[in-house]
Amino acid sequence: MQKTLDLVRDFARDEEGVTAIEYGLLAALIAVAIIAAAGLVGTNLAGMFNYIAGLLPQG
Repeated sequence: MQKTLDLVRDFARDEEGVTAIEYGLLAALIAVAIIAAAGLVGTNLAGMFNYIAGLLPQG
């Protein structure tokens, strides 16, 4: 029983994997921000092209 308690305590104190998890969460947050920004830029760019196409003479 003592060995099990020691293993649980050691696991609770181990912070080696915490940094990797933090970097993973940060990378996921950056990826979401990039995807959201790309979506907004794409929408605005399509609107700009449609506006310019409307200004061109028909023919």
